[in-house]
Amino acid sequence: MKKTLLAVIAAWAFYAGSAEAQNFETAKEAVNHMGPGWNLGNTLDAHSGKRMEDVVQSETSWGQPLTTPELMTMMRNAGFGAIRVPVTWYPHMNDAGVVDAAWMARVHQVVDYVLDAGMYCILNVHHDTGADSNYSTSWLKADESIYNNVRQRYENLWRQIANEFKNYDHHLLFESYNEMLDVKNSWCFASFAAPGQYDASIATSAYNAINSYAQSFVDVVRTTGGNNAQRNLVVNTYGCCSGGGTWNQHLKDPLKNMKYPTDPAGQGHIIFQVHSYPSLVENNRNRSIASIRSEIDDMVSAWNTYLVSKGAPVILGEWGTSNVDAAVTDYDARRELLFQFCEYFVKKCKDNNVGTFWWMGLSDGGSRALPAFSQPDLAECIVKAWYGSGYKGEFPTVDDFVITYKVKYTGDWQELYLVPGTVNFSDYKGIRVEMAEKPAANSLQIKCYGETNGKEQYQMLNANSTVTTMTFNSNTLGKSAQKITLQTMKGAQEATLLRASLIKKDNTEVALSDFTPFWGCSVEMAGVPMGIETPAVADKVKDGYIYNLQGQRVDAPTVPGIYIRDGKKFLMK
Repeated sequence: MKKTLLAVIAAWAFYAGSAEAQNFETAKEAVNHMGPGWNLGNTLDAHSGKRMEDVVQSETSWGQPLTTPELMTMMRNAGFGAIRVPVTWYPHMNDAGVVDAAWMARVHQVVDYVLDAGMYCILNVHHDTGADSNYSTSWLKADESIYNNVRQRYENLWRQIANEFKNYDHHLLFESYNEMLDVKNSWCFASFAAPGQYDASIATSAYNAINSYAQSFVDVVRTTGGNNAQRNLVVNTYGCCSGGGTWNQHLKDPLKNMKYPTDPAGQGHIIFQVHSYPSLVENNRNRSIASIRSEIDDMVSAWNTYLVSKGAPVILGEWGTSNVDAAVTDYDARRELLFQFCEYFVKKCKDNNVGTFWWMGLSDGGSRALPAFSQPDLAECIVKAWYGSGYKGEFPTVDDFVITYKVKYTGDWQELYLVPGTVNFSDYKGIRVEMAEKPAANSLQIKCYGETNGKEQYQMLNANSTVTTMTFNSNTLGKSAQKITLQTMKGAQEATLLRASLIKKDNTEVALSDFTPFWGCSVEMAGVPMGIETPAVADKVKDGYIYNLQGQRVDAPTVPGIYIRDGKKFLMK
């Protein structure tokens, strides 16, 4: 009886496990369910070429704020259904690949932010690949010899990641490696940077290595068990090359040479990934939308021919245009054409069951801390291209917040940038600074740096008002200011900056927002939403009277705080 009962229990356990595995979403289903995606770039992937034990310093070292759950909720409310979380691991692990516990905990926390917001999450190994010729940072290279040398460390890294998340469901996907390059750091296709733009030996080694890394990744994740036995896994082509273009016969090689890894989970739980950043400009002129669409059609056709045909769907893990990281992007220079490109690319990908993950710029810098979109119209364009023009998402902007900047000075003479670059006096005649509270006498000053060293102008903040105005003195500074700062005159102190603006010759003002440390100090950006959340206020706000946030009418508010008038919040100081 006992043996029979044990056999029944074992059989039931096997059946239950099999049923769970059968119900685990396939890769094709996952890509179909994701909707449009976004990359949380320049955050957990930031690095400096050395170990970093301070988790906060690491995450913010490339100018982004700490990631918050609210940011993920904002992305979901806008209509994004998946977030790719790039992570650079080498600054937080030893030579054997053992990851610092604090770093793993922070990665885990950010993954939870994404999943708790109701989205898919793709977690990867990011700038451990790349174009570092010394291999001190990009220790993962597409080369057979290097693969053999680092295989144990790579597999150990993935074993830890996989074990950390083994019980998470199908909404979490793992991505093997980012844009892995050969020993020549070749983009476009393997060995492109070699003499003659092709070397068969280097190329063969690179493509063999890519497939070896992919196989190691799959093997290690599967052996950790739990939901990892069926989890959908993402493997990338060489360099994440998309095969776009026709100018070289080897451009499609990264697609042709990519193999579907042998998978203990069986067919259906592997996804191929490529990246694409087409140029919208050719010969210093905007390209026609017809030529752009033709390039997109060629890429998608190649993915179907060389990747999908091998049994796995495709995701566009990063996309944008070729100047996405430039000082002046296509969003600034040719927005209408950019939107046409985005709309066509997204629709084409959706029609071919290709997932899309925009690279980073939709919410950037201080906007993420609020959170808000820095490119709300672009975010809306991408989402509506996926769901249709009638889709109603939420796209908050900086204008929807009352923003404050808490500056912490820790020592004498430290400075916060008000303007980090040049201000020409032919355009501007002064600067206005507004603090949340009246500053103590002789505690803070505006400092302007003139055309040459030693040319400086100072204006102490007004102790009798929250507002101070400085008129530029060209006799002192010359024709321009090279930078303008807010400097502490009393050593360590805290101050809250509300806003600053440059005053033009016609007395109109240009708001400033790039308040970053010049030296010594730190700054935290915070925002109070300007929307109406209180039902008690909602039916009264348009009657011309002033109300507090509890819905009570206030005839003449004297207490500092946030009030509502005519449907909008305003700050009473």
